Amino acid sequence: MAARRKQSDGVAVGHYGGDPFCELRTFGSNPGRLRAWIYHPKDLAPHAPLVVLLHGCTQSAASYDRGAGWSRLADRRGFAVLFPEQQRSDNANLCFNWFIPDDTRRGSGEALSIRQMIEAVMVAQDSDRTRIFVTGLSAGGAMPAAMLATYPEVFAGGAILAGLPYGSATTLPQAFDRMRGHGSPTAKQLASAVKQATGHSGPLPKLFVCHGSADTTVSPVNSDQLVGQWLALHGQSEAQADSEERQAYRRDVWKNAANEESSNPTSSQAWRTEQLWTRQTA
Repeated sequence: MAARRKQSDGVAVGHYGGDPFCELRTFGSNPGRLRAWIYHPKDLAPHAPLVVLLHGCTQSAASYDRGAGWSRLADRRGFAVLFPEQQRSDNANLCFNWFIPDDTRRGSGEALSIRQMIEAVMVAQDSDRTRIFVTGLSAGGAMPAAMLATYPEVFAGGAILAGLPYGSATTLPQAFDRMRGHGSPTAKQLASAVKQATGHSGPLPKLFVCHGSADTTVSPVNSDQLVGQWLALHGQSEAQADSEERQAYRRDVWKNAANEESSNPTSSQAWRTEQLWTRQTA
């Protein structure tokens, strides 16, 4: 892989995990004490999309990228990748603190750190502000749910992989219960948590949820609760999905009023309109 080496305010070149990345060394007050890395494909077009990628527990930014292949996809599809990274001093298992209110509140903690990273990349990389997407796995999937709730105006869409709904837990014991599929708030309560997270009144990001039905770490019931949260948020709790059984998974789609749906987060036309939810269960 090759990365464009670029220096501007707060952006410095570093090598990480044997691959060339740019480390974002300064990006604001960083109250969540996170690290940040950028992957910038060679000859990236101006105003390219940006994908924010959040790793799971016990992972680093580089190890998640090696397993998931996002930098390779970025080379092929022409977008930049921002990798927030947890530090062991703030979570012994390197999980993002998706269940701690101070880390998932607008203007506070890890959520604000990630927002500051995004803004720094917007300035340094001249990315397209209308095509910012966030995704992640497990605890790194619960954190995108928090970002979509607390900064909905920033994102065109998000993909939550084996994650959990925003506001479903506020303590560590609750987090373990929710991961096991126990004791979650109702869809109405979860939707209220999103509404209270921000005063945003405009279109909301589109959402893609993917969860394996045999997941023993994060119960797949959380995918139902995520979808229920967002349907309730739009007052469409009774809406029926278009379901399609494929070889290894089921795909459920909730379309918007214009009958639109899109599942390609790197397309220039993807996730342009509100009120879409897609879920795959493997």
